Amino acid sequence: MAALYLIPVLLGDTAVERVLPTYNQEVVRDIRHFIVEDVRSARRFLKKVDKDFDIDGSQFYPLNKHTSPEEISGYLKPLEEGHSMGVISEAGCPAIADPGADVVALAQRKHLKVVPLIGPSSIILSVMGSGFNGQSFAFNGYLPIEAADRTKRLKLLEQRAYTEQQTQIFIETPYRNNRLVEDILATCRPQTRLCIAANITCEEEYIVTQTLKEWKGHVPDLSKQPCIFLIYK
Repeated sequence: MAALYLIPVLLGDTAVERVLPTYNQEVVRDIRHFIVEDVRSARRFLKKVDKDFDIDGSQFYPLNKHTSPEEISGYLKPLEEGHSMGVISEAGCPAIADPGADVVALAQRKHLKVVPLIGPSSIILSVMGSGFNGQSFAFNGYLPIEAADRTKRLKLLEQRAYTEQQTQIFIETPYRNNRLVEDILATCRPQTRLCIAANITCEEEYIVTQTLKEWKGHVPDLSKQPCIFLIYK
C-alpha cells in the first residue's frame, strides 16, 4: 500500500549506518516522489543513502516557509494515485519543528497512510542525555529575538521547570548561540541546571549538564554549532 514516509536524515556529517536502520534505505530506494525542505540537500542525502540512487528519475517538491498552501494542496497527488512519497527535512525527523508537519496534516485529512521512520531526533536525544525529567518536557522552539521579550520568556520557562517539574527545551540560530547562553546566565537562578547539547550524533558531540553557577566562565564557543538547550530545576 502506498504511503507518505517521513524519512529522518543525518544531524551532521555522520555515517548513514551509524544512525539510520537498513530498512530506511530499502524504503528510500523505492520512492521517486519527495517533498523536501531543500532540494539540494535532499539530493545529497539520497546519494549518501545509495550512491546509485536515480536522482534524475525522481521528482522533488519544495516545502519551506515560502511554500503557499495552494502549492502544498497539490503535492500529494502522486500518493493519491498510488505512488509512495517521502518527506525529507534539513536535519533530523520531518514534521518535528519542521514545515513537513503541514503536508502530514494534509495527508491525515485525506485519510492517506502516513509512516514515520526511525531516525535521530536532536530533541529526544538531548533529553536522554541531559539527566532531566524525561516524563514531562516541552519543546519551545526559538525564543524571542528582542532582549526584553527573551528575558521574559526565559523567566517563564524557568518557572515552569520549578513549578511543573517540566524540562524546558529550546533552540537558537547557531550564530546567536553564545548570546543566548549569556542571556540565560544573566536571567536565571544560579542553582538552575542547564544542559547544552551540541553536534548530536557527530564526532564532536558535546552534551554537558551543570548549574548556571558552574557554567559561568566555562562555556565553550558555540558559534555556528547546531545546539539544543535544556533547563531544569
